[in-house]
Amino acid sequence: MQSLFDPNGNRIIIERIDQLTPIVLSQWGKMTVSQMLLHCQMPIKVAFGEMEIKPNWFLKTFFGRSSKKMFIDSKPLRHDLPTSNEFKITHEPDFDQAKEELKALVKQFTEKGPAVIKIEKHPLFGKMTMEEWDMAQYNHLDHHLRQFGV
Repeated sequence: MQSLFDPNGNRIIIERIDQLTPIVLSQWGKMTVSQMLLHCQMPIKVAFGEMEIKPNWFLKTFFGRSSKKMFIDSKPLRHDLPTSNEFKITHEPDFDQAKEELKALVKQFTEKGPAVIKIEKHPLFGKMTMEEWDMAQYNHLDHHLRQFGV
């Protein structure tokens, strides 16, 4: 399993982000590439303690554990997963700005190490180890980069 804390795993994700262009089309889903770049920043900001979300109690109670297992598994995420309302992007962000901001967030994993994760308890998944945070973030990024063919 690749890791964002590992310089090589981090570099691979950054290189994949760099392959994106403003006109690349998704292979599934409804997001544009610019929306995806902004969307991918949000779970990282949650992990860094820069953004707070409050999932509804029903989802947390009945789907939190199973969702966590899916995100920390080594298998690729399914294409048909719903997007959390807090992470839906309805406007068209500036591509270059969203791309650079996502790369800067990803780089923090190797620059700061596990200390970059500021919260222990994921709002939906519950208590998570640093390894689980890393795996969930890597899998989420990988999922969306594959969505756009990189």
